[in-house]
Amino acid sequence: MSNEAATVQTAEAAPEEETAPPRGLGASLPAADARAKTEGTFPYAADLWAEGLLWAAVLRSPHPHARIKSIDTTHAREMPGVRAVVTHEDVPGTPVLGRGKADRPVFASEVVRHHGEPLAAVAADHPDTARMAAAAVIVEYEVLDPVTDPEQAFEAEPLHPDGNLIRHIPLRHGDADAVGEVVVEGLYRIGRQDPAPIGAEAGLAVPRPDGGVELYLASTDPHGDRDTAAAAFGLQQDQVKIVVTGVPGATADREDQSFQLPLGLLALKTGCPVKLAATREESFLGHTHRHPTLLRYRHHADAEGKLVKVEAQILLDAGAYAGTSSDALAAAVAFACGPYVVPNAFIEGWAVRTNNPPSGHVRGEGAMQVCAAYEAQMDKLAKKLGLDPAEVRLRNVMATGDVLPTGQTVTCPAPVAELLEAVRDFPLPPLPKDTPEDEWLLPGGPEGAGEPAAVRRGVGYGLGMVHMLGAEGADEVSTATVRVQNGVATVLCAAVETGQGFSTLARQIVQETLGIDEVHVVPVDTDQPPAGAGCRGRHTWVSGGAVERAAKMVRTQLLQPLAHKFGMSTELLQITDGKITSYDGVLSTTVTEAMDGKELWATAQCRPHPTEPLDDAGQGDAFVGIAFCAVRAVVDVDIELGSVRVVELAVAQDVGRVLNPAQLAARIEAGVTQGLGAALTENLRTPRGLIRHPDLTGYALPTALDAPDIRIVKLVEERDVVAPFGAKAVSAVPVVTSPAAIASAVRAATGRPVNRLPIRPQAAVVTSN
Repeated sequence: MSNEAATVQTAEAAPEEETAPPRGLGASLPAADARAKTEGTFPYAADLWAEGLLWAAVLRSPHPHARIKSIDTTHAREMPGVRAVVTHEDVPGTPVLGRGKADRPVFASEVVRHHGEPLAAVAADHPDTARMAAAAVIVEYEVLDPVTDPEQAFEAEPLHPDGNLIRHIPLRHGDADAVGEVVVEGLYRIGRQDPAPIGAEAGLAVPRPDGGVELYLASTDPHGDRDTAAAAFGLQQDQVKIVVTGVPGATADREDQSFQLPLGLLALKTGCPVKLAATREESFLGHTHRHPTLLRYRHHADAEGKLVKVEAQILLDAGAYAGTSSDALAAAVAFACGPYVVPNAFIEGWAVRTNNPPSGHVRGEGAMQVCAAYEAQMDKLAKKLGLDPAEVRLRNVMATGDVLPTGQTVTCPAPVAELLEAVRDFPLPPLPKDTPEDEWLLPGGPEGAGEPAAVRRGVGYGLGMVHMLGAEGADEVSTATVRVQNGVATVLCAAVETGQGFSTLARQIVQETLGIDEVHVVPVDTDQPPAGAGCRGRHTWVSGGAVERAAKMVRTQLLQPLAHKFGMSTELLQITDGKITSYDGVLSTTVTEAMDGKELWATAQCRPHPTEPLDDAGQGDAFVGIAFCAVRAVVDVDIELGSVRVVELAVAQDVGRVLNPAQLAARIEAGVTQGLGAALTENLRTPRGLIRHPDLTGYALPTALDAPDIRIVKLVEERDVVAPFGAKAVSAVPVVTSPAAIASAVRAATGRPVNRLPIRPQAAVVTSN
């Protein structure tokens, strides 16, 4: 991968001579845990140990749909070394829970609804014993025909007491009778992408003397996990404590109740610490995935290419349980037209239950699927009108003050035209040479079977958008405390560091506000006030905002005595490089001297402005803020073999403000690479509801060899006035946009429609007439 991205981001911030370590906002402050992670000493949940430890294993259903006739745990309980076996009968509290809608059982009791659904869990003195005991649980099934086609879910027998339809959003905006001179249509399918965490799920449960339990988990929403666990265990919330261990990356929710709840139940039943470390297969079976989606589109435009009306039908496959499908559907319907001005829009969106694996939150949920479809429609429109694909997009792009199809006015910066022009005008990479020495440039890699004469180059574009924070009335709030004593600052905030860089950002905020170099962020547990889930850029906004407010309150406490002594207001004092000075130079002292051994602290909250649910016509101010991105993809396609090589991805992004240049560049590169996987290789295959090849051999993640040159050609720093620091989330919108750009480039190279993601080789083959 090219280093140019990082160079682009850090060029202005890098000093000519390194005189001091980087500090404060705008500097590339390194992550505090970077060395430990690099050296392999960082404590992950899989590394935890406790005296008297037992090991857990979970029995999962081999069927996607079956009626449970009986569960016999006798043989498992009698095995030497087995300490406990739990099923649905051993759940003392609420048996059915869920992240969004409570419809997912802790253990299946009467019906199995998806492959891998948990039925029982075992605790034993050795991990092999636990697994053998789980396998010894005898379950008698009456196998039922699975419903795996979401279109059939409307007419199928109900898979759940709540029915098969989770949510329907009929969006109505403008004149239904409006018609354009040019009409293009398309049918699109988006596959099931797995979050594929670096580390499989693991955890440790330790019983407490008061009858409660402590869970050590790689959680991204510890307070939400605590509430879920307490309800299942029949305990009060203060009897359950979640301690967040090292999170080995999270590109989706890691609140997987099929792992953590059996763990806690076993610890409570045995009175011993119990550890679970999932295999990669169990990880694939247990956690949620991106929603597979079927999309039908019809775009109307005038003779000049200006959009007149967009009609769409969007069907999300939620799998066996609702989860966060309602949220994903709202994003898909609201952003179904993309960052374009569309005066008339009529969108029908549905999320339905099937017997496929459950779907849930993955970066850019809902927005990624529709982006691939509406950008394919823009390519079709350009082709039909004989226009350049970039030009037809520029004629329709959204700007600040325009209105979404939901009726919400875009009040945040929306520099979409500037982003598109930046990637369009960026120099194209050189063409590969047709020589044996450069065969590695061919699609297929070194010693590929292709011929240079069969390679075609294509250039394509993608424009994407995502919402930040929760939507439709979600109460987004975070709390933080900042303490300062003896020249050292401490931050307490339950915002989990998932790789997004919050811990680094918190240190930078305190350094910037208080002029203190040494800042420590306390490890997260549920004894701290809640900060919410680590997704949709929440912690940059609400948790970073809470830290900033707390630090400013401490700053006021620090400066007020000095201001009073010298007869001036605190606004006339500034803190720079650890020194406090007045505007007139009369006062000059250090922060340490001003502290004079005192301890100062403050607690603050940050809560953005409220939103509202979409109404019966899909209308409402549902989103706090929106981020935009443009990607230009350059690909080489072997039109005989259908193999695709992404040569370069040029990215321009609306970031509000760069808070940490190196960290921001890394987040964008990571997002683009995840989008590359969705475009070309990542598809968790589930024939008849069965997960096929649940491992990293059968599921093809992009590697460093697959990553193209990623050029961050422009960052638009137009600050969002309602966001703390004016910054926007950066990692989700490249995931949303890059698959659409890659598909657009393959269309340009082959002339084929490319209406499915990931792109299959046969979709890129060009046959001669």
